[in-house]
Amino acid sequence: MIPADSADGALSVRADRGLLTAWLAPVAGDLHEPGAAAIALVTTRYCREMRIRRTVPVETIKVSQEEWLRVRQAPGVRGRELTELAAWLYPKSQRAPGGHVLAGPGWLLDQPVELDSVRLRWTPDAPPHTPPEVTTDLLPLTDSGARYSDYSRAVRDLVRPRLLENRPSYRLAGIDPTPSLGMSFTTTTFFEVFNLKQMVAHEFKRAWLDSGRQIPRLDLLPLRAAIADPFDPRKLLMSPGINTLTIRRGGIGEEPTMVLHERDGGKVADGGGLCHVMPAGEFQPTSPAPADVRNDFSLWRNIMREFSEEFLGNPEHDGCGSRSIDYAHDEPFDRFERARRRGFLRLWHYGLVVEPLELGVQQLTVAVVEALEFDRLFGAMVAVNDEGSVIGMNDTKRVPFTEEAIDRLEPRLSASAVTLLRSAWRDRKVLL
Repeated sequence: MIPADSADGALSVRADRGLLTAWLAPVAGDLHEPGAAAIALVTTRYCREMRIRRTVPVETIKVSQEEWLRVRQAPGVRGRELTELAAWLYPKSQRAPGGHVLAGPGWLLDQPVELDSVRLRWTPDAPPHTPPEVTTDLLPLTDSGARYSDYSRAVRDLVRPRLLENRPSYRLAGIDPTPSLGMSFTTTTFFEVFNLKQMVAHEFKRAWLDSGRQIPRLDLLPLRAAIADPFDPRKLLMSPGINTLTIRRGGIGEEPTMVLHERDGGKVADGGGLCHVMPAGEFQPTSPAPADVRNDFSLWRNIMREFSEEFLGNPEHDGCGSRSIDYAHDEPFDRFERARRRGFLRLWHYGLVVEPLELGVQQLTVAVVEALEFDRLFGAMVAVNDEGSVIGMNDTKRVPFTEEAIDRLEPRLSASAVTLLRSAWRDRKVLL
């Protein structure tokens, strides 16, 4: 039995039961004889934890966590200010038109291409990504006085967003822009990418605050400097999310309209408070099962799942069903497939960009849906979903796809969203 240390008010074993259970769960399944071995291991960890608790004052822990939250919630974070400041760390040749995002050679296309022309290649033998060395002072202290092991755990405990789940993701292993855009992929996890992106962003925010809200020098950003080339998948862990601008092509006497989304900072761990295109999501399979990894390796299937979740309010397609999704026959995917086959729903791809603050890679896509088909597919569109609220005018849950509307919305838009909207407006005769 592990003795309780009652000296100077230390927590008892009973009070720490949740902590002990959390320690025991991951090790018990890995041990051939979990009973005695697991108890010995947990006892060792518990005693070490108690020593830390006795040596780290509560006030020190509180200050560490409050300072971490202060940096994470730095003024300017909820808008594009810091993202666009971070872009100035890179030469003009690496900044996309408008300066909101970064783009490598051949990444952002001059004109959109049809989605089916984008080549995806599966490379299971791609070399593993070697993460850059991370300074632990970017992470706060836990309640026990130890340093957090990764950023996602700190967000889970101290920010407590409604949505923060680790799932497999597709990792970008290479880009081939000729003769048409091609991308090769293997797998990673959401937390692996999230941890690195958030650490890069946190480092910039802290240096920005410490320098009197000036653009910090690169030598003050060792993690970003270690990555060096934000377009090299060997240096930067990339899982390019898919951001789709959905346009309802106007019927007779109607102007085209678009669907936008305001992300709720209380629900999501990243991008809260900004307006973004809709749907948008990680490029990932529904589950780690090999059958799902193969079945879901498709940009279109990923977009369909996001339509189902964000537009129609369906539960997350997270692989909890008894079988893989049958996209040709399962609702609502069969309706999406029919609309596309009949030419009522067309998809375009603009390539990839990098959000400068966190060095997150994003794919920019456009879905154009004929008016009557849009109303059939999305007539029951929800106004609020698990990530935020739909922006709309006159009870339509849409806003006009016009230059004036884009100009008025621009201060509220994410960096990748404003880049995509400006590109789509420029190419409206091609898209519509």
